[in-house]
Amino acid sequence: MTTIERDDAEEVSGPTLVAELERHGISGTDTKKLIEGGFHTVEAIAFSPRKQLLAVKGISEQKAEKIFEAACKLVKMGFSTANEYEKVREKVFKVTTGSPELDKLLQGGIESSSLTEIFGEFRTGKTQLCHTLCVTAMLEKTAGGGQGKAMYIDTEGTFRPQRIKQIAERFEIDPDFALDNITYARAYSSDHQLALLVQAAALMSEEHYALIVIDSATALYRTDYSGRGELSARQMSLAKYLRMLLRLADEFNVAVVMSNQVVAQVDGGAMFAADPKKPIGGNIMAHASTTRLYLRKGRGENRICKIYDSPCLPEAEAMFSITEGGIKDATD
Repeated sequence: MTTIERDDAEEVSGPTLVAELERHGISGTDTKKLIEGGFHTVEAIAFSPRKQLLAVKGISEQKAEKIFEAACKLVKMGFSTANEYEKVREKVFKVTTGSPELDKLLQGGIESSSLTEIFGEFRTGKTQLCHTLCVTAMLEKTAGGGQGKAMYIDTEGTFRPQRIKQIAERFEIDPDFALDNITYARAYSSDHQLALLVQAAALMSEEHYALIVIDSATALYRTDYSGRGELSARQMSLAKYLRMLLRLADEFNVAVVMSNQVVAQVDGGAMFAADPKKPIGGNIMAHASTTRLYLRKGRGENRICKIYDSPCLPEAEAMFSITEGGIKDATD
């Protein structure tokens, strides 16, 4: 066995493939055009604005309206009681970080169906945490995993298969099995980074993924857009990218982890701030992220994680350590 099988429960609660529209009056030719245009599930259609359907080659305004109506009939998008929504939330799982103390801070680990942003300066453990999560995502759900494959989009060239092997051995997972179940891509520009998400949707419609890692989400945007003159264009492009990530998280119930860089504040308020560093991306990044984790250096190999922003987690801190086997509890 070289791949992780999608369990029966995941099959039942997972997204609906575009082919299902053929049973609701949409031709096979049109569903093929939708797939070629990057729409692989009915949820993707229902969650997207109509103008994105019109951008698909061969889809007229009349066809787009018909397709959108059919999709909305298959996907529940109206009001429900909070009690009903709580039952929907029962499918959400959490992926362990490898550190019980860090998991305790996060009330179980990294949550699926949401975006988790990890930011901090260099050598604070962002990439090491991402590598560890790629392995723990493969664990059984009863062991704190997601029982699925992991996807790694690398924008800085920091992914190392050797680290995956070392971490896999710690969790008693065959190293080759671990590498077989991580789908890797290197992004070379912000446009390429966005295009990879279209490919990601295609892959996730075929196999069960538990985790998507983007390391880092903003590095290419910092270099592709420079100066205040391009700031508006950068933020619009970044917002589109984050919106697509959130759609994938909702659509496929995957945990999305984004690492982010920091910049030093140089305005007048910096001298009064306890920590003058702030994450890249501004309010666009802040509003898109469900949970924001701030990492900073401790003594030796120890690092400190702080809940910077979350809708359900209180502001608190936990210490962890970077070891050969990945992220563990802090050492003395």
